[in-house]
Amino acid sequence: MASDLLSIGKSGAMAARAALDVTAQNITNASTDGYIRRSVIQAEVSSAGGTGRAADISLSGVRIERLVRNADMFRQAEVRRTGSDSARANAEVSGLENIEDALEQSGVYNAVVGFESSLQQLASDATDPALRASVVESARTMTRTMNIAAQSLDQAGQGLQFEATDGVNQINILSAELARVNLRLTRAADASSDQTTLLDQRDHLLEEMSKYVDVATTFNADDTVSVKVGGVDLVSNGTAKTFSMDVSATDGTISFKIDGAAVTPTSGGLVGKQQALDKLKEVRTGLDTIASTLAAKVNDIQDDGEDLNGDQGTAMFTYSSGTAITAANIKLAFEDGAKIATAPLTPLVSNAGSRDQSNLAALMSGISSVDPAGKTDKLIFTISSAVQGRKVTRDALDAIASTAKITLQAQAGVSLDNEAANLVRYQQAFQASGRVMQVASEIFDSILGIK
Repeated sequence: MASDLLSIGKSGAMAARAALDVTAQNITNASTDGYIRRSVIQAEVSSAGGTGRAADISLSGVRIERLVRNADMFRQAEVRRTGSDSARANAEVSGLENIEDALEQSGVYNAVVGFESSLQQLASDATDPALRASVVESARTMTRTMNIAAQSLDQAGQGLQFEATDGVNQINILSAELARVNLRLTRAADASSDQTTLLDQRDHLLEEMSKYVDVATTFNADDTVSVKVGGVDLVSNGTAKTFSMDVSATDGTISFKIDGAAVTPTSGGLVGKQQALDKLKEVRTGLDTIASTLAAKVNDIQDDGEDLNGDQGTAMFTYSSGTAITAANIKLAFEDGAKIATAPLTPLVSNAGSRDQSNLAALMSGISSVDPAGKTDKLIFTISSAVQGRKVTRDALDAIASTAKITLQAQAGVSLDNEAANLVRYQQAFQASGRVMQVASEIFDSILGIK
């Protein structure tokens, strides 16, 4: 009997000590990012009877059955999925806000309105040098403002491209590390501390990767994981492929590849930046169209009229580089206000100083027909509406992602209160097991002392 008590007490003390070690590990890593709470599962140690008594069961103490990581794979997948959606929405909103600021802070709408207003003021006296100089100055302001707006949009695009490049680098770092974790998992002993630590690293790397692109995971029997992005393998066993990004030289949009194969992720921060760059392309095209259409209309009408010197009108707008007028290269073609063709063209007859404003009226009518101010306002309104709409979506996705994290944290997170209670419980279990062994020793001594 004493020998049985000793083995039972010993098994209980060893189990309690292991449980205390796990509890201490939980407390130590309570604030460690990616750490998942461990629990010890204990089971009875039982043995069958001797010969002819196989049906008899003898309980012989307690043992550690397994070490459990308190994380549900479904909840982890939900955290990755919702986190990826949230990251996409946040990246897109941030990019769209930069585009909105580039347009609004440049003052391009006010500059276009100012140019149209100066022409209307000129109609009060088409020969007034001061009013003509005002038109020239407002035209110069408008072209420079368009240049600034285009440069600001370019800077917003370069910022998005730089951030996307950093995201691509991070994906390659994470995928290479995940491949190394896979290799170590294949060599780790089952239920060992090393294995549970590697599993924490594996899950943490997957969560971090999902912030950049949505990942499809397949968990293998040896606890390694295979990762696909857009249906293409990124990590398989101990091998990680190269994730790369291409930037269009014509419009600045981006696309992605894995070892040269095109992929189309649907979520994650990189997709948000891709969507913002697509919107930037749309805005930039719209601004270029406004600049080129306005310049073409004004130049055509200038050609049909006479300036204050009696000469045929010349183009008011030209470009500083390239082959066509855009918002980035539009500039004023002349500085002399007398070259504004306000009078109708009269071949073979010089009407210097003419007060006939027929061509000025045609100029204002032509500008009104292409409506640069209205189109600029619509362009700004479009991007502003997009920002507000995406913010609503972002807030909703953030709430969903937060709920998923809270749900996982309730299961996998460390509660210091619970762990403190476990410390007391396992310490008392350890002391009780020690007392059992002490009693066994006393009983055994008493038996030996019988005469």
